[in-house]
Formats: sequence, structure tokens, C-alpha cells
Amino acid sequence: MKEKPSYDIPCVILCGGKSSRMGEDKALLPFASYSTLVQYQYERLKPYFKNIYLSSKVNKFDFIEDETSIIYDSGEVHSPLVALKSILEAVPSKNVFILTVDTPFIKPVTIGKLIDASNGNDITVAKTLKLHNLCGVFNKSCLYEIDKMIAKDFHKIGALLDNLKTEVVTFNDDNEFLNLNKKSDYEKALFIIS
Repeated sequence: MKEKPSYDIPCVILCGGKSSRMGEDKALLPFASYSTLVQYQYERLKPYFKNIYLSSKVNKFDFIEDETSIIYDSGEVHSPLVALKSILEAVPSKNVFILTVDTPFIKPVTIGKLIDASNGNDITVAKTLKLHNLCGVFNKSCLYEIDKMIAKDFHKIGALLDNLKTEVVTFNDDNEFLNLNKKSDYEKALFIIS
């Protein structure tokens, strides 16, 4: 029997977005046999990581018993850059694997390829037809650049990638990176998972 991969860097699921295109908090939408998408992501990824965290502005997770599993975004601004700063300051490890709550089909083998490619880089992210800025490995070395950008009130993740040593790993299956932004994306994902 093939052994499950186990990664010794932590995983953080980003759950603090505004979900404006969905019209409701997508992290809390029912998914598969779970009452929420975030619980689905947490449970499916937990076997592969020693530590798994949720990044959010508030504790909206009824399935989490240990609040140390939550990394709170600092500040009032809703920005992935602010979340990244909070995450990199909170995790004890030099590297962290980050993905968004609304990408439920990313395979463990894909995560492994990103982690394997991350040595010596500030950032290592996935690419299919488009770049997936928030699916990959981020190193604490990013903090200096993140602080500079936040000080200028400039919050573009793409600019962070451009300004640091970034490795891009290309994958062929665009459906694996299906991002649940709108109701139609959510309905497509429910169809795939059923």
C-alpha cells in the first residue's frame, strides 16, 4: 500500500476574503458532506501536514476546538498581503504552504511538487492558463518586501511576486485550480464533487 505524503511545513488556508462576487461568505458554504467549504478543505488537507491553520479576521469556524489553529489578520484592511504578513509572522517555520479556501480540488501531489520546487526561493506558485498567486510556498524572506508594500498602501500580490525570487511551476489541469468566485463556480464544483 502506498504511503500518504506528509509535508513538514505548515499549511494555511486563507479564509478572510470578502466574497463580494459570491454574495455570501464562501468559506461557510456547504460542500460535499461537510457543513462548510472551510471544514472540507481543513479535513482533506489535515492528513498531509503536521500543522494546519486557518487565516481569517474572525473566528467563524464551529469545527475548530483549538483556537491556536487560527491566524488572525492584523489591521482593518481586507488584503491577501495583510493576511500573508500575519501568517509569516505567526508560523514558526521558515516556509509555509498557502492556498485559498475556494480552491477545493488541488491535489496533494500538486502540493508536493510546489514544496519540492520551493528550495532557495522566496515564493513558489502554481500556474495553469493563469498564475495562481495564492497557491504555493511562501518564505519568511518575503516579510521585508511585504512591510514596504503595506507602508505604501500597495496590496497587489502580483507585484510581490515580481519583486522577489519567485519560481513558477506549471500544471496542465486547469480544473484542479477551479476557483469558486461566483455562484456558477460553486454550482460547477458541487456537480464535480457529487
